[in-house]
Amino acid sequence: MTFSRRTRTITALTGSLALALAATGCGTGSEEPASAENPVELTVTTFGNFGYDDLYAEYEAQNPGVTIEANNIDGSANARTDTFTKLAAGSGLSDVVAVEEGWLGSIMEVSDQFVDLNEYGAQDIKDNWVDWKFEQGTDPNGRVIGYGTDIGPQALCFNQDLFEAAGFPTDREEVAELFGGDDATWETYFDLGRQYNEATGKAWYDQSAFVWNSMVNQMEEGYYTTDGELNIEGNDAMRAKFDLLAAGTADGLSANQKQFDWGKGKAFVDGSFAVHVCPAWMLGTIKEQLESAGGGPESGWDVADVFPGGASNWGGAFLSVPESSENPAEAAKLAAWLTAPEQQVKQSAAANNFPSTIEAQQAIVEAAVPNELFNDAPYGEIFASRAEGVVAQFKGPQDSVIQENVFAPALKILDTGSGTADEAWNEAVKLLNDLVVNN
Repeated sequence: MTFSRRTRTITALTGSLALALAATGCGTGSEEPASAENPVELTVTTFGNFGYDDLYAEYEAQNPGVTIEANNIDGSANARTDTFTKLAAGSGLSDVVAVEEGWLGSIMEVSDQFVDLNEYGAQDIKDNWVDWKFEQGTDPNGRVIGYGTDIGPQALCFNQDLFEAAGFPTDREEVAELFGGDDATWETYFDLGRQYNEATGKAWYDQSAFVWNSMVNQMEEGYYTTDGELNIEGNDAMRAKFDLLAAGTADGLSANQKQFDWGKGKAFVDGSFAVHVCPAWMLGTIKEQLESAGGGPESGWDVADVFPGGASNWGGAFLSVPESSENPAEAAKLAAWLTAPEQQVKQSAAANNFPSTIEAQQAIVEAAVPNELFNDAPYGEIFASRAEGVVAQFKGPQDSVIQENVFAPALKILDTGSGTADEAWNEAVKLLNDLVVNN
């Protein structure tokens, strides 16, 4: 694996970190810097598994006078509700708030309620990130309102034991070729699923909504056009993808699992399905599910450097500082430190996600630490490869609502076999109009 388009070397990591901390210490905030004589408590709200616990302790040790009160919310959807409820109330937000890519568009509509990190040296450290990630955190007026944490390049997780039972290859490189390598398509993905189902009588994927989200994320324009217009009704290309998925589900390829539950992880150990779409952060989610169900490396999961339809990004987050923070300079300094390359390497190890900073990506590839849970897969190399060619899709203000409250319920009609593709699509359009267009 090479980084031909990435000219920085890992030896620059320490220098860029020093620059980041120096830059963020000279903002325009008026509060006195934290010290042993001037203690400051900073509150941080994240969601899911950010892998920050050890980093909080490290930061406190390096910054006498700073204590961090951490609040973690159980999922992105609940974090979105929490954030916007407190924005509406005008109080209650933490000094540093994690924002998920799927609802970043909604945050951009109220970006003036977040600190412009340019005031605290954002431009001095912007080259830390892959360019599209930094641009995502920048509002239309050029205000930087979020420092990128991770990104979600997608690979394909598969279960070796189940593949062997179906007569499929089990070596991850051979699996990548089975799906078509660089020319992998969704048509091949569903055709292989039908072959698997015929051989084993079992489902191919866990449920339709995650597959659908992956398919939509690959489109040049998703639920919104790049100029911010809704892009669903009358979208023939999107409907064609929906029908492709609907046909696969109708053929018994969906295990109809509950999102982010999987029977408390049992479906990952009992052979309920054989493949799973895997943005980098999903490996951390699967790890938690396997542990919950008593599974481990023996459960047979692996990850291949391939994805139907090509490069795709799903998810990733940002750290933002609300204008309501009483300590914006200290909060901005903490956000910059947590997202600096050195910390992103540690976060990746703790949370099984993939960094958005170039030097952290290089460090993970060069370290070549095998992922024991996934058959010693070269995690860094695979996801660095999957990140090549990713183009960030524009996310509109209600993107996450459409994903979670419009299409997810409609796709359940397919998963449960209670309706046709037309009926499921019409339900999605109805929900779109009820929840987004007319709301």
